[in-house]
Amino acid sequence: MPTDHQQSPKPSAIALLPFALFLALFVGTGFVLTQMNIEFAFYQLPAPVAILPAIILAIWLHRAPLTKTLNEFMSGVGQNTIITMCLIYLLAGAFSSVAKATGGVDATVNLGLTMIPEQFILPGIFLIAAFVATAMGTSMGTIAAIAPVALGIADTAGIDKALMAGTVLSGAMFGDNLSIISDTTIAATRTQGCAMKDKFRENIHIALPAALLAVILFYVLQPDTAPTPTEPTQWLLVLPYLTILILAVAGINVFVVLTIGIVMAGLIGMFNQGYEVLQFSKDIYAGFQNMQEIFILSMLIGGLSQLIKVQGGLAYITQLCRGLVKKLSKANQGAHNPKATEAALASMVGITNCCTANNTVSIIVCGDVARNIAQEQKVSPKRSASLLDIFSCISQGMIPWGAQALLLGSTFAITPMNVVGHSYYVMLLLVTSSISIAAGRGMKKPTHQ
Repeated sequence: MPTDHQQSPKPSAIALLPFALFLALFVGTGFVLTQMNIEFAFYQLPAPVAILPAIILAIWLHRAPLTKTLNEFMSGVGQNTIITMCLIYLLAGAFSSVAKATGGVDATVNLGLTMIPEQFILPGIFLIAAFVATAMGTSMGTIAAIAPVALGIADTAGIDKALMAGTVLSGAMFGDNLSIISDTTIAATRTQGCAMKDKFRENIHIALPAALLAVILFYVLQPDTAPTPTEPTQWLLVLPYLTILILAVAGINVFVVLTIGIVMAGLIGMFNQGYEVLQFSKDIYAGFQNMQEIFILSMLIGGLSQLIKVQGGLAYITQLCRGLVKKLSKANQGAHNPKATEAALASMVGITNCCTANNTVSIIVCGDVARNIAQEQKVSPKRSASLLDIFSCISQGMIPWGAQALLLGSTFAITPMNVVGHSYYVMLLLVTSSISIAAGRGMKKPTHQ
């Protein structure tokens, strides 16, 4: 019955075992093979295969008829956020493939090297990604638009691919976290009951110092031997990328933006260099094929996360955080303990995001519990909303099975572990946000009770 389906699941630590198994297989195998000096260690066991035993375990743990269990799994696979990401993967792959085939990537790389001074390539890419993500409200859309250009610049300028991928991820996560039209912002403000502008102001005090430190760090890491382009800019071939960026800044839907980019790149190739329609279709499909692994993995993670949720795994995490706050409050002679509360909220949404691999979903899952805990401990709504958004962003930017790392890994042909290993802004954000909690910034009285 519907009412039974909507009941909150009983907290269960056992429900988290499938996810632990997936991590042990995927990450553990990669580390072991790395120690054995095997090339592409994290590619030896494909993630979509590594997750299969975890799914089987989750199905076995689910105390329900197999048909019902599989239906639950399928509901997770087909949830809106998962399908949205998968479609973005396909369109991003198609655009990248067509743009490369028609010479758009080379032309745009040439333009990028012309406009960005040699010693500021990495800081420039970070700021561009941050600006686009802030305007677009999506890190995935930003990565889809910028990653192919950044890859070309890295190849031409002799910059390590993993470092460039980490720079793009850093800028995308910075902008996504601050954007007032981001899904995470909307979820955080709605669940906590505060205005978007108030949450933005609270966020900026934490995110801006991390961003400034990241710019400095990327400048320091910038290699000295970045060659300058010698060919004149072919503006016609660059037009699809410029169009994508302009439409993104204008707030146009990412599906519309990428579709326009694909069609424009194809038409320019046809009229400018005899690009054939059949080849156009083949390149689109080749782009789809390039995203096959990430497409499958995202769907399987969605299904596994749903089983973990309905079996009480996520409820167990929230229970632990609530218990932690109560214990710390008792240790404080029953007085309110905002610092402990903020640390618990940050841990709760971060751990939940590790299990869901979706920062918006993790905020929604933790939203009600976080709001109740925040009210009990006198933490203002804007502060709790800010912490939920920031720490879901930190977690999403540091897990190699997150959509952003997977997309960048596919685009740059490197492991997702290498991508998150160079996501320096996200690491710095963890430092500045932890300092903010320790310093008691959230202990200021809210203006409205």
